[in-house]
Amino acid sequence: MSRTVVSSHSKELVIGFDQPFCIIGERINPTGRKALAAEMAAGDYSRVESDCLAQVAAGAHMLDVNAGIPLADEPAILAETVKLVQSLTDLPLSIDSSIVEALENGLSVYQGKALVNSVTGEDEQMERVLPLVKKYGAAVVAISNDETGISMDPEVRFAVAKKIVERAADYGIPKEDVVVDPLVMPIGAMGTAGQQAFAIVRKLREELGVNTTCGASNISFGLPNRHAMNAFFLAMAAGAGMTSAIMNPLHEEELTGIKASDVLLGHDKDCRAWIKKYRAPAPEGAEGEGAGRRERRRRRG
Repeated sequence: MSRTVVSSHSKELVIGFDQPFCIIGERINPTGRKALAAEMAAGDYSRVESDCLAQVAAGAHMLDVNAGIPLADEPAILAETVKLVQSLTDLPLSIDSSIVEALENGLSVYQGKALVNSVTGEDEQMERVLPLVKKYGAAVVAISNDETGISMDPEVRFAVAKKIVERAADYGIPKEDVVVDPLVMPIGAMGTAGQQAFAIVRKLREELGVNTTCGASNISFGLPNRHAMNAFFLAMAAGAGMTSAIMNPLHEEELTGIKASDVLLGHDKDCRAWIKKYRAPAPEGAEGEGAGRRERRRRRG
């Protein structure tokens, strides 16, 4: 049973087949967010702070931190952002960059065991990222593409994932510390994208025994009613064996899909989390009336 353990300075999180689905908050990412990118480049982290706290309040289990801003000093900004976010929350972090120097800067200031996002199956990148993962004792997201790009054949993507897991082992990184992203395609552009995703996730679980993740919103790209589509996809992906997703925890529909899957897969004991989240509050004054009835019964006894 594969368990990926990550941590902050004071909190440990387990991603695993027998664990509740892990929600990795995606909001601290300037990609496609011009205002956030401009603020971070100028040293203004107020929106980072508010995004961090909002995701924590919404129920994220981890936060992804990215500082990919064109023409900015990404290594310095990523390190600064990691320090800030760790001062605001004890949730573990995913340190997200395609630039190795930025990853190292972020890891060097991180307190705990981080998740590095990410490494691909390209030989040159594996040779640069995997030693860094080992050096800092981190876990890593393995992206299922290589020098040939992203294959439309799920068997090829599985083979790339297997290659990364095996290469990680050569560096002393156990498969438990490799979380595979099989690359979910937009269902609007590829009608078999859902079936492919579920098939490869099952194969990754059964044959490689690794945990999995994805960018959850990819499946609905270009479609209307995206949050409903994402919610159903996440629930079905969890049923196929997916154990985490990088997503926006502020969308209630998607959270509901995940919480329902936790119940149905037996990862929410006695439906406690579901009941806590969705049970209707007691009518105003009901608690006092109940206490009064108990007191009257006690006096009669």
